[in-house]
Amino acid sequence: MRPHPEAIIRILNPADYFTLAIDEEIRKEGMPGSVCGFALELKGRPDSNQLGDRIDDFCRNFPVSRGKLQKIGRRYFWCKRQQPEKVFFLHECSDRQDVIDEFHSTILRVINRMEPRETVHPIEFHLFPGTAKSILLVRWIHPFCDAVGVELVLKYLAADPPPVENECNKPQVSLVNQKISRFTLWRKFGLILKTKNWIEQIDQFQSILPAGQSSPPQRLNFKVFRLDLAQSRKITETSRQQVGLTGTSLYYIGCLMRAIDRMKTRSTGEAYCVPYAFNLRKQKALTPVTGNHVGALFAQAPVETVQDRARLFKHLTSQYRRTIRDELDYAFLPLMWAAQWMSLERVGKTLRQSYRNGKERSSFWFSDAGQSDLAGRDLCGAPVRGVFHLAQVTTPPGLALLTCVFENRLTLSYNFVEPLYDLDWILGLHQQVLPELLGER
Repeated sequence: MRPHPEAIIRILNPADYFTLAIDEEIRKEGMPGSVCGFALELKGRPDSNQLGDRIDDFCRNFPVSRGKLQKIGRRYFWCKRQQPEKVFFLHECSDRQDVIDEFHSTILRVINRMEPRETVHPIEFHLFPGTAKSILLVRWIHPFCDAVGVELVLKYLAADPPPVENECNKPQVSLVNQKISRFTLWRKFGLILKTKNWIEQIDQFQSILPAGQSSPPQRLNFKVFRLDLAQSRKITETSRQQVGLTGTSLYYIGCLMRAIDRMKTRSTGEAYCVPYAFNLRKQKALTPVTGNHVGALFAQAPVETVQDRARLFKHLTSQYRRTIRDELDYAFLPLMWAAQWMSLERVGKTLRQSYRNGKERSSFWFSDAGQSDLAGRDLCGAPVRGVFHLAQVTTPPGLALLTCVFENRLTLSYNFVEPLYDLDWILGLHQQVLPELLGER
């Protein structure tokens, strides 16, 4: 049934439709969809009443946060719910010294909860309080925003005094549409042709999967490693030597490629192919901006290149420079705009499956949230002491590495789908990743 026009909050923008297609791909595999998590580790116990009031204030200022996705014709819209539901949940758990281990199973229940797309909340807040430590887990669906957008939400909640309401309700225009509106018709055609040629080049290799994919997926699990200051400093210095000041993400990707190759469990294939995101978000954004973070580009390296460390990073850096020089990030924008009228199944197939052989393009997923701005902040009486990230992932590949830097310490969050991978395999993988990051091989 078509909703009343007043029930429509806004149309889903082009970049978010790409992530909705991935949500559909994950759901087809019997998993919860494109559900993500951003966890704050807090010292002590925050004032839950004050936190609840700030979350309510956020939801009033950003009505999409309490909305729902609804398909109208061939397009998707954010619509109001008839009865707004709560999005803040307090979980009473026993208090042990290691909060992450204690709450691990509870976090997994939250992140693996199955819900229809039509009823799932765009964003939820789950507080796991303890006497010495607490965790605030933000669970959201990727069409709502990305990890950087959620960090803006958390900065909003931690702001003192809270932001003025009229500063929050400024119109949010899709930056995809803004960019495209500046292109001439001939430039749009030229960008589409450029994208077509680039995809054909990517598809000349069959992507390698890290492990066998014969078992059906059951649930997402994760393992977090926080490196010490000395290790993090060494990794920063080594990455700058290998890939320069702007190639840190490429350094992490290359090290993981080499670590997986050393595991000797990879499938047949010719190259490691890794999607990464380009960010259209305005710099120094003051409020959460949705739909401007899109995984459409790839870092790709043939096996023989991966096995030569110096050659690998030279290759990845050259590939990235070509991406910028040829405007391959902009080249995808006309396709994003056109994809809004395609079915989710067709968009998902286009994103995931090689035109050459119909097989999975991605060897693993990767996301780098960069330097966290939450260090030194206080959330309702509880100082922020750490962060880590979670993300449901398609199978194959069923494996993702999510990175961020907090208080100059690198955090690695391995996300993996069981039983395709298990904890022992991930621990073995990390033992290969760490020396690669430190430049000891």
